Amino acid sequence: MKASLPKIFIFFIGIFSGIFYNVQAQEDTTYYVNYKKLLTTRTYVSRKYTSLFIRGIDDDSRIILEPTSTLNLGIGATYNDFTLNLAYGFDFMNSNRTQVDTRYLDLQAHIYPKNWVIDLFGQFYDGFFLRDYIGPLPDIPPDLAFPDLEVRKFGANVQYLFNGDKLSLKAAFLQSAWQKKSAGSFVTGFEFYFGRANDESNIVAEFIPDPIEFKKMNFIEFGPNVGYVHTFVIAKHFFITGMVSGNIGLGNTTISSDTDKEGNWGVNSNYFLRGFAGYNGPKWSINANYVHNNVRIREARSFSTDFQTGNYRINFVYRFDVGPKLKPYLDYIDIDRYLPEKFKQKNDN
Repeated sequence: MKASLPKIFIFFIGIFSGIFYNVQAQEDTTYYVNYKKLLTTRTYVSRKYTSLFIRGIDDDSRIILEPTSTLNLGIGATYNDFTLNLAYGFDFMNSNRTQVDTRYLDLQAHIYPKNWVIDLFGQFYDGFFLRDYIGPLPDIPPDLAFPDLEVRKFGANVQYLFNGDKLSLKAAFLQSAWQKKSAGSFVTGFEFYFGRANDESNIVAEFIPDPIEFKKMNFIEFGPNVGYVHTFVIAKHFFITGMVSGNIGLGNTTISSDTDKEGNWGVNSNYFLRGFAGYNGPKWSINANYVHNNVRIREARSFSTDFQTGNYRINFVYRFDVGPKLKPYLDYIDIDRYLPEKFKQKNDN
């Protein structure tokens, strides 16, 4: 099928601006150093994905549908809490994409101002293949593809980081800071998601019988969450950061097929996982990070569905002082200069 989007060209601009501030809590520089006034440059390799995990409620039936998203090579930079990343999925890095021609645009922003965790999602995927199947059909083709299956997912997660004066998630994810001592913190906040999955050609129902067949699926989920994050620092430079949060929220799912339509409201649970590990220091860093967001929508028509969105990345980072000619231009993206004095961050390095 001819691609309606540019051939798997990922143009991702992450505007990570520190627009949320806690003016009471001071950064403890014995725990981390903020390199806001250094130019943090990076080269990275990454892959994003959005998958469907569909399970029967009354039996062991299940299918996992995945896209063939590209492995991307990118460059980026961070200055004054503003981050710009550009990536492209080159052909030489993706020679094995033979299951299905997925057309997609995956927008993910993971933003870590002091005392806050902010995630934004906008997923547009067309074209999936069958990764796994358990069910009554004995001879499922190993290369079964659903080129017309469309998935759209949108959402946001906002959490308050209680111990932001001693723990910096920018150090783990953006490397625009350096965590020198171990620290942890509870987080709490609110999240909401909505989206749909459409199979207008009804290929899924043709190969996957009841109870896990659908033609259209629409959902909305929202509710509070709570979690914990901890960074373990070894010899001041090596770090491992893990974060987990869970949500109990209210949701609605509507399922349509050729024969009927069913929808209902109910309480559901979701989870969000993050992991970061590597080396970090005053000048350079090398690290890997993984983000996985699982949205389990409300059960309907005898099956449940998880929308699984993630991003894994390897970064090579180098920081340096900007010259006197470039610095005045870069200072225009400093959010502090546009805020009233009482809202400006304190104790920045």
